[in-house]
Amino acid sequence: MPRELPVVLTEIRPAGRTGKGQAQAARARVTERDRVLAAIPPLGVKVALDEYGKTMTTAQLAGQLEKWMGDGRDVCFLIGGADGLDKELTENADLVFSLSRLTMPHALARVVLIEQLYRATSIIRNHPYHRE
Repeated sequence: MPRELPVVLTEIRPAGRTGKGQAQAARARVTERDRVLAAIPPLGVKVALDEYGKTMTTAQLAGQLEKWMGDGRDVCFLIGGADGLDKELTENADLVFSLSRLTMPHALARVVLIEQLYRATSIIRNHPYHRE
């Protein structure tokens, strides 16, 4: 990524699992939600990744990225763990964004997201990396 758009990866420790079922998954999401909220800068733009979020083309993402750059605020992409993101995170996000309607492991979502941010940056800079 260009110097003016550094990427900082902050991994949130997953909640401990003591059993199975929906109640345990809900408790894990709440614990992880609190850890995520503690890691977000006070004025950070919160972008929750969710398969049911808004879809964009890479060019549309480049336009959104330019707007965020103009705001001068940190943009925090929230990728859920094994049980997904807590509903409070998606409801209070500035944007709920979908990389795909497919469910994918969070590690793969990271790679796809970084590639798309790089590609969007190349569009903004008129670099030939993105061919359209």
